[in-house]
Amino acid sequence: MRSPRPTRRRGPRRFAALLLSVAATLFPTASPATAAAPPPVPGTLQGYDIGSVFSAGVSSGGYMATQLHVAYSGTFEGSAAFASGPYDCARGQLATALNACMDTTQNLQLATLEQTTRDRSAQGQVDPVANLAGDPVYVFSGSGDTTVKRPVADALADYYGRFGARVRYDRSTAAGHAWITPLGPNSCTVTQTPFLNNCGIDAEGALLGHLFGSVTAPGSGTGGSLIRFDQNAYAPGGSAAALSMGAEGFAYVPASCAQGARCKLLVALHGCKQGYAYQGFGTRFVENAYLNEYADTNDMIVLYPQAAPTSTLENPNGCWNWWGYLGDASYARHGGKQIEAIMGMVRALRGTGTPPPTGDRTVLSSTDSEDGYVKAAADGSGAAVGALEDTYGLALGRGTDGRVNRSVVSFDTSRIPAGKEVSRAWLTVTRSSGSGDPWASPAGNRLQVDLRTGCFGGCAVEPADWSAAATVAGAARVEAFTSGSAVSTDLSAEALATLNRGGVTQFRLGFASAPTGTAYLFVNQATPVTLTVEYR
Repeated sequence: MRSPRPTRRRGPRRFAALLLSVAATLFPTASPATAAAPPPVPGTLQGYDIGSVFSAGVSSGGYMATQLHVAYSGTFEGSAAFASGPYDCARGQLATALNACMDTTQNLQLATLEQTTRDRSAQGQVDPVANLAGDPVYVFSGSGDTTVKRPVADALADYYGRFGARVRYDRSTAAGHAWITPLGPNSCTVTQTPFLNNCGIDAEGALLGHLFGSVTAPGSGTGGSLIRFDQNAYAPGGSAAALSMGAEGFAYVPASCAQGARCKLLVALHGCKQGYAYQGFGTRFVENAYLNEYADTNDMIVLYPQAAPTSTLENPNGCWNWWGYLGDASYARHGGKQIEAIMGMVRALRGTGTPPPTGDRTVLSSTDSEDGYVKAAADGSGAAVGALEDTYGLALGRGTDGRVNRSVVSFDTSRIPAGKEVSRAWLTVTRSSGSGDPWASPAGNRLQVDLRTGCFGGCAVEPADWSAAATVAGAARVEAFTSGSAVSTDLSAEALATLNRGGVTQFRLGFASAPTGTAYLFVNQATPVTLTVEYR
């Protein structure tokens, strides 16, 4: 979700401190109970025969479940959320998260959130919103929840209704702020660790019944395997900790799925202070969420990704990213670091033999570890890999050092659905900063896009990429822009025919003529370059 690179932007410290204060007041300590569950065994995520994918979560996990569903509605067929609000409610601001999306002292502006979703869909930043129509959505809010207040959950139900989703809204209990489960060690009305409350109802049966249409009675939850896997393998950049995610994630795989049955996949997302790495919390959510029991009898794999606390005030409680912490401006859409990590896990569980979701458009995000820029003299001599990508982004044009910069971005174009004819494709780049106008130096200069089937050299950026031969030179161009995002012209027919349907396709962006003086821009510091592909 596509991978953005680290930035230096930080949220206001006073709001982070306030969040800590709120959490300390509302989440006192208690001793949780433990349910029967198979012990975790080290392993990797293997491919299974998965026919449908859903998301579910509580609190910050509820927000993330909704973000996954909206951003990748071509993959997720429905969602369930306990104690959370509408998509991108925080709009990248911690103050809004606290005052509009937990408390109600600030208007959460539901109509604006709806329009933002529609705009992002039109721009290819989330999957088409038409996918949401008819999707089952389960929303739960307890009247005793003073952390995420009832009107916020009301807005979540309303939000989905605006897109034609089939919403079941359970607001019948006095539950506190928690995941509601028959295995919960807490009484219904409290808000305290482990935030697993027993309200005398089977909320899992209700939510799964709504998502799936019907469910079989649960089993013991011990008939499958609980796999502990390395989340670093799926983190953009290779470091889960850099994303505020734990090193370890979990997946419960029932025997039927392991033996080849057609199965469903549920991505289950814990809330703040419920992650495996949070102060020894361990697998309490994994064991007590009452999902493994239904997995055994309903051919359902349960993926339990894990967020983790930061050592700073960015995310000390190990919440999922629903307000844009650690500078991730794309946290709620394609390219969001945590979203893309989870999508990598989903793809691994679907396996290479599972056809990708059907649809007429795929938006691919560039591969962070293979993106970069190269600087050289105007004649290409003295080429070297640029070192300021993490700080400023990908460089284009002539810098203050007199060197001319070209950028290389890499895409896994094997994700374009097999058997489809590609009819159109384009790149989207986002300006980070710059100086001068390289399009006017010299007059009429062009920012052109060259395509390479496979990689220009090695797939990691290297000095020779500055002048390496392209499969299609001038496959597209990007017109002058001074802020925000810009969309390239459509790739030429020749370029469409040379997209690597079996692996990597790289693009090199550079000005056709070396600017005559200092004139440059940096792009995609906080978001990835995207490649949008339409097909029929």
